[in-house]
Formats: sequence, C-alpha cells, structure tokens
Amino acid sequence: MVKPSRARPLWIAAALVVLAASMLAGLLGGAAGISPWQVVLQALDWLPFVHVESGLAPVEQGLLWEIRLPRVLVAAVVGGLLAMAGAGYQGVFRNPLADPYLLGSAAGAGMAATLVIVLVPAPVASVPLAAFAGAVGGVFLAYLLGNTAGRSGGTATLVLAGVAVTSFLTAIQTFIQQFKVEELQRIYSWILGDVGGGWDQFWLVLPYAAVSSVLLLLHGRVLDVLAVGDEEATSLGLRATRVRLAVLLAASLATAAAVAVSGLIGFVGIVIPHVVRRLAGGSYRIVLPLSLIGGAAFLVLADLLARTVIAPAELPIGVVTMFVGAPFFVGVLRMTRRAET
Repeated sequence: MVKPSRARPLWIAAALVVLAASMLAGLLGGAAGISPWQVVLQALDWLPFVHVESGLAPVEQGLLWEIRLPRVLVAAVVGGLLAMAGAGYQGVFRNPLADPYLLGSAAGAGMAATLVIVLVPAPVASVPLAAFAGAVGGVFLAYLLGNTAGRSGGTATLVLAGVAVTSFLTAIQTFIQQFKVEELQRIYSWILGDVGGGWDQFWLVLPYAAVSSVLLLLHGRVLDVLAVGDEEATSLGLRATRVRLAVLLAASLATAAAVAVSGLIGFVGIVIPHVVRRLAGGSYRIVLPLSLIGGAAFLVLADLLARTVIAPAELPIGVVTMFVGAPFFVGVLRMTRRAET
C-alpha cells in the first residue's frame, strides 16, 4: 500500500496558494485592465459588515461581479471535478491513461446537447440539463453493455463498452446535426468548451460538485488498498467490486456535472493527476485533494489564456487544454510503454 506523504498539509497549503493566485489572475485578466489592489478592495467590500471604497466605476464593478467572478468560479469547479474524476478513474482501473470521458459520458452529453439545440427553441437554459442527463445516460448504457459480458470481463470489458457507446452516441449526434446545419457553430462552440455561463451555471453545478467531491475524497484510503490488487484487498476485508462501483458512480457524477455546464474540455483528468503524482507521491489520500485543487487552478489559467491570447477575440477553452494535454498524453503513453517493457 502506498503511504501518504507526511508533507500532505504543506502540499495542500501550497496548492491553495496557487489556486488563489490563479483566481486573482483570472479576475484581473481581460480587455479592461483592473489593478490587483482594486480587486482586493472590491473583494473586501463584498464581505458582510465590511465597507471599503475600491475606486472601481459601476461598469467595472459589474464586469468584475457579473462576468469575471462567475466565470472564474465555474472554471475552478469544472477543472477540479474533471481532475479528481480522472484520478478516481485511474485508481479504479489501475490505468494511468484512464480519463473522465472513458465511459461514454462526454458522448452522451454531446448527443443530448445537440438534440436540444436542434429541436428546442431558445435552448439556453435547457442545454446544461440535457447534457447532464445525456452524460449520466451514456455511463448507464456503458454499465449495461459491460454487464452483459458477466463479471469475468472486469474493468477491461467496461472500458470496451464505453468505447462502443461513445462511437454509437457520436454517430447519433452527427446524424442530428444534419437537420439544422445553421446551428453547427453553436454546437461546435459547446463541444469545444465554454465556462462563461454566469452565476446560473455556477449554482447549477455546485450541489453535484459538492456531493461527488465528498464521495471521492472519502474513498482515498480504499483506493490505496485497491492499488495492491484485488486478492490482497479482499484479504484485508475490502469488497473490491462495491468500492469500484461507488468510485465509478461518484466520478461519473462529477464528470456529468462538469460537462453539463462547460461542454467538452479534454485532458484535464489526465494531466493534473499525473503532475500531482510526480510532485507529491502516489497515495490517493493526497492525489485526490491535490487533483481537485490543481485542476481548478489549471482550468482557471487555461480560461485566462483563452480570453487573452487572441484578444479581443476568444479561443474555446477546450482548444487550450488540447494544446497542453495532447503532448502530455503522448509523454504519458511513452512512459507507460517503457514501464510495461
């Protein structure tokens, strides 16, 4: 069993400092320049029973409060969920290439969102709910298909079922798109990721984020036990199948909630857990919380880059994570092959 680092509080404190710095950068970044001191004063003014003058004009206060702050918070929540879900999937499958979109959740969300955009007039409010339902439905189909092979198939069968479900739902999504070609830009904009939905998106994702995060964090110790193998875990009194199911459901809930409000943002669930393991060790008692914090900081910075690199235009945030994640994925694949040989 992998022992957690004795420096766990220091790592978490350092990660929180990085997250705070990235969120401050996210609040400051944009076409309208606002000084860090004014942002700090405005943040203090938002606290109960505290009143200070920030010097910001009403338009600047509206920009900070109604646009930048909810965007930074949504990016932090989505990044944290995707990274922690990735760590959970990798622990369950004991596979460093496992990804939050492994079991058909992304394809299900994309298919459902496309269906709503094509068929429902003014579907702004209904797209996140449809994406959430589609993500959960995709995971359910993968489980259903995986179980037809019986228990002997194990996690490999479940992964293959996820691939099959993903291919099928993607085909349906492509078919639906042809009925309303004029909406292709909106569909692809959603598919490439967006965290600018405002306060409504933040409050929509927050309850699911809280439940899935708590469930995954509570399973850090048992994931360390699973890492030694099913037989050893069973000898220690752990029901491996039940633990895997609980972690998979929690990780799938986290993925579905993230996808519902942000669209499809790839590679966060691969990049962040691997960086955490390199820095702080392999125990899931530290990998899970650091992935949560690190994923939040990573996506806030990725969104800041998406907003500023071609300003005043804006890149889809999924494009930024692809630029970072694709080379990283190749590196992880090479290291995995070397470890196997």
